[in-house]
Parts: sequence; structure tokens; C-alpha cells
Amino acid sequence: MTDPRLTELPVLGRRALGRALLARQHLLVRTDRTPAEVIHHLGGLQAQAVPQPPYLGLLSRLDGFSSDGLSTLLEQRAVVRIALQRGTIHLVTAEDCLTLRPLLQPVLDQALRTTYGKRLAGLDLTALAAEARALVEEEPRTFQWLGALLAATRLDRDPAALAQAARCLLPLVQVPPRGLWGRSGPAAHTTAEAWLGRPLDPAPVPDDLVLRYLAAFGPASAADLTKWCGRTGLGPVLGRLAPRLLTFRDEQGRLLYDLPQAPRPEPDVPVPVRLIAPFDNLLLSHADRGRVLPAEYKERVMTRNGLVPGTLLVDGLVTGTWRLTPERDVVVEPFVRLARADREAAEAEAQRVLAFAGGGGSVRIEAAERS
Repeated sequence: MTDPRLTELPVLGRRALGRALLARQHLLVRTDRTPAEVIHHLGGLQAQAVPQPPYLGLLSRLDGFSSDGLSTLLEQRAVVRIALQRGTIHLVTAEDCLTLRPLLQPVLDQALRTTYGKRLAGLDLTALAAEARALVEEEPRTFQWLGALLAATRLDRDPAALAQAARCLLPLVQVPPRGLWGRSGPAAHTTAEAWLGRPLDPAPVPDDLVLRYLAAFGPASAADLTKWCGRTGLGPVLGRLAPRLLTFRDEQGRLLYDLPQAPRPEPDVPVPVRLIAPFDNLLLSHADRGRVLPAEYKERVMTRNGLVPGTLLVDGLVTGTWRLTPERDVVVEPFVRLARADREAAEAEAQRVLAFAGGGGSVRIEAAERS
């Protein structure tokens, strides 16, 4: 039964929610802010795959962005790649790494129990973490290497499970050249403290996590917040913050929270055609993704094997997919036949990606499948 108090709240439809999200994501109008400022504002960029997603995510949001603008930050240790939201690798600023990692430790703890609990039963995890820390701080190591070293004194244990325990128990960052555009390297890890020369925040405040999320992804529900970060139990934090927030309801009657000064454009505000990066948090940070992803296309974008392709955004909604091939071709695959203006805009966006990737390839807009 719907709480009668909710019926008194203003209703935000899907178009209004979508445009609010796109405005905060710098996808209505590209920004001239620095890459580090945008990475901080977004609470990080999903970076599980290498190297494309964070670079292409910034390209879609920033004017004048070049690959050096991010690669230099990685090499200077101003940003790092580390397991955070939903237990997946994100690229975040050094400061956010030190604050977000302890806040999201419960997410890693739960993942460890769920996936590797039986294989780690009876193991002294405190001793394991201490040994793993010494090994990776001595020299950055891949999980295969680390697991083998840890198993040398635990012959009855699975090396892969030991390495994943270290991943969850310690704040392990991936060091360059991993994640650099145009270069390659193994996923070698050391601790955030060793890499950044500073300790983790000893007393991070979950309130900041909630407010940061609303700034980049609101208006949103408690379920949306959990979907974004993976941490449960944040409802009471929202409740505590409620006097500082605005409240709305969506068309299904769900309670939404938002920052008073955050942008909420009118639902008829024009949205430019955009090519959204693979694995972009635009699509992964709400329990109800309908504000940008129509239900009929969900299975074509959220694949069973966990891959999330780049998506074509038309009028604020996912209307196709796209990819940058190893040959540096940009291939766009609309789900529907595009109007001429939208097709031309998609071609222009694809040319922009092509120029960023170094040119030499071609742009191809595939014919939409017949329904």
C-alpha cells in the first residue's frame, strides 16, 4: 500500500528524471572542467574493462579532452584504479580512493563471503591480509603471482581464492601501465597507502557518500543508491539527511530524494545525440534504469555475460549500441531507423570518437533491424 503522505509529493516522470540525470552527468552540455574535477563529481568512472571505458566516458562529457589528459593523471598518481562500487574496478581521484574504499569495505566483505566463503573457511584472514600486504608493497604483483606466493604456505588452499581474499581485504590499486591509452600492461597491484603515500580515511562519513551520489545521479531512491554503490543499510542515512533534501515521487509512487540546488531541467529540454561509453555508470546506477534505458532494450544492453556495450543516446534514451573496433573503426548499430538529423548527429559523434582514437579508421552506421 502506498504511503498516503507520498501522494502529496510532486511527481517526476521518466523524461524529467532522465534530463536531470543527463544534466548532472554533463551529457546535456559538455563541460570545460578538468578530467580530475569530472571524475570526482561522478564519484568515479567504471573501469573494469581496459582501457576504453573511462577515456570514452570522459570524451562524451568533456570539451577538448585528449587521452593524455587522463593518462598523465594515472602516471602522476592523481587518479587510481581500484575495486569500489558494486565491487567492480573504478577509476577515482586519489582523495576519493582514500575515502570511498573504507566506506565500501562492507561491499567487498559481502562479495568475499558469497563467492569464496567455502574455500576460505577456517583460514586466518588477518594473517593472510598482513602477508599479502607485505608482498604487494614489496613489489606490485598480479593476482596469479600473489595467489601462488600465498599458497606456498597454504598448500591446501586455492591460489585464486587467496588472491581474491587479498583483493577484498586490502585496498589494492592497479598500477600503470595498466589502464593507459595506447599501452598495455598486466593488472599488477599494490596497496593504496603504498602507492599514494597516505593512509585511508580513518573515519569516513556515509552522509558524504549519499550526497555525492545525489549530486551526480539524483533524484533517486534508497534502492537506487544501493544499486550504484552496492552497500545496503543506507536508508537511515537518507532519512537523517531528509531535512536538508527535497523529496518527490516517481510515476510508480516511489520516494525520491534530491539536493535542493541540483539541476532539474524541464522534461522537454532538447537532448543532443551522444555515444555513451561501455559500462558507463549512466546505465548502472539506478534500480529502475527506465529514465534512460527503455525496458524493451534492456536485454540487448545488459547482456547475460555481464558485458555492457557502448550505447547510442537519442532524445535522452538508449536507441542502439556502438563500438570502437581494434582497427579503430566506429560502428553504430541503431535499434530503430534514425531520423536524418539524428543519423547525422550520430555520425558526427562517431567522427569525434574516431579523431580521439587517432583516426585511420572509418565510421559505419548499420541499418536498423526490422521489427
